[in-house]
Amino acid sequence: MSHIPEDELRDNLVDAGCDEERICEIIDCDKINDYQRQTLLLKKQRYELLDKLHDKQKQIDCLDYLLYELKKEQS
Repeated sequence: MSHIPEDELRDNLVDAGCDEERICEIIDCDKINDYQRQTLLLKKQRYELLDKLHDKQKQIDCLDYLLYELKKEQS
């Protein structure tokens, strides 16, 4: 990833929801060319975001069910 300037990398990691600790770890990995660890940290962030997305989807599904039931009763 070293072809990405550090400020651009930092901005992208902030936009991806990384906390400051993870951002520093990823940037440090970039500086020492530890791409294996950097990849691991990026994948970990991705998995955590997917878990949150799935949790939100379950919440939406619950609301959709309640709305469906209400609509059914009104018919």
